[in-house]
Amino acid sequence: MPTDNDRELIRGVGLLNATALNMIDMIGVGPFITMPLIVGAMGGPQAMLGWIFGAFFAVCDGLVWAELGAAMPGSGGSYRYLKEIYGPNRLGRLLSFLFIWQLSFSAPLSVASGCIGLAQYGSYYWPTLERTITGREFRVWLPLLGTLEARLAVTVGTFVALGAVVLAVLLLYRKITVVGWLSRLLWVGVIGTVTWIIFAGLTHFNAARAFSFPPNAFHLSHDFFLGLGAAMLVATYDYWGYYNICFLGGEVKDPERTIPRALLLSILLVACMYVVMNISILGVLPWQELDAAARSGTRFYVASTFMERIYGAWAARLVTALIMWTAFASVFSLLLGYSRVPYAAALDGNYFRAFARVHPQGRFPHVSLLALGGVAVAACFLRLADIIAALVVIRIMIQFLFQTVGVMVLRARRPDLPRPFKMWLYPLPALLATFGFLFVLVERKNFLKEIRYAVVILIIGTAIYLVRAARHKEWPFGDGAQSAAGD
Repeated sequence: MPTDNDRELIRGVGLLNATALNMIDMIGVGPFITMPLIVGAMGGPQAMLGWIFGAFFAVCDGLVWAELGAAMPGSGGSYRYLKEIYGPNRLGRLLSFLFIWQLSFSAPLSVASGCIGLAQYGSYYWPTLERTITGREFRVWLPLLGTLEARLAVTVGTFVALGAVVLAVLLLYRKITVVGWLSRLLWVGVIGTVTWIIFAGLTHFNAARAFSFPPNAFHLSHDFFLGLGAAMLVATYDYWGYYNICFLGGEVKDPERTIPRALLLSILLVACMYVVMNISILGVLPWQELDAAARSGTRFYVASTFMERIYGAWAARLVTALIMWTAFASVFSLLLGYSRVPYAAALDGNYFRAFARVHPQGRFPHVSLLALGGVAVAACFLRLADIIAALVVIRIMIQFLFQTVGVMVLRARRPDLPRPFKMWLYPLPALLATFGFLFVLVERKNFLKEIRYAVVILIIGTAIYLVRAARHKEWPFGDGAQSAAGD
């Protein structure tokens, strides 16, 4: 049920464009650059379990998004859902604000990860991009929470990543109908790249190499589950993006049907591609080589090395260019989707008023787009592995857990709410998704590191909300009437 908040937006995104946007967001540079991290987490090809379990939990969570997205198909995604689930004038107002607040950190981190991945593949052409200019580590001790750690890593490639952010913002600074056409063009590059890699791997597949498991690879020890948790965290990052179309609900044609279909189609198609592609790569490149890359933090251009072994340098150069294209397509899609979320919140008076501004000619939320792009520029100075871990943990704690539990809360609170799409086997997928997220949170070495950051963001966000709520006499200080003014 679209609202008046979407009245200025154009409903120009159909099923093909919606699925394409999701897929280029999901694929991006993730599977091409994180494969060493996943193999290193489990120390062998058994790391494929991370992608397999990741796909299973993505489907479970995708059903949560599909039900909520079809029932509330407006711009904003989780912002809209959390507000409705927990009460727009009660706890839902706080939780929806906290979602926007964490998005101010996690969305730019996600964009920056794609840009850093693009630059790392660029180092196949220009090895000097890997040269470190400076690197520093910062530690801050906080009472009760412990030590917060941050590591900055500035390489020559950092400036390539910065340029990618700026270019994406410039391309998105236009009407949504033009953006939809551009997304299809980017999608062709993404699918072509993955298809070529799969074909090359399957036609040169060595099963003995792909399944050369180390001793006790499947021994169900504590270390096995720690490794699986770390692998699933990276796989979760690789799969995320299937919900991107939910943030654009106010710009989707026939959203009650298009959103669930785009969600499930993109998850199933990308899951099949990931599993086949990564088994194919392991059949050509020894897993020990990938493990060594993870430990050294260099030479993450796995697909380039893969193609070089099969066809030679010309193929490696070509696939490197295609993957850089793919990485940029993901950044483009991420900024498009996330820029609509602060816009929706600002229209409700639950975020800063400037974010509600729409470009007078293009009719898109330009202030929100520029703000997220600016923070993404700053995030490009962080290490890729740290970015991935931080953004996954922050989102799970301050968004996904509230939402997977919330879909069951909403069924109980609002049984009369029209649900054009209902979760299959309810409530099993929501329960399984919740379990999967909790497993990823705690079943890792040094898991408290990122949790501390999420807690700090949660505390600061809650304090800001309470100050604003007291000023406008909103929940819990007033009768719950919403302020349209914002800040």
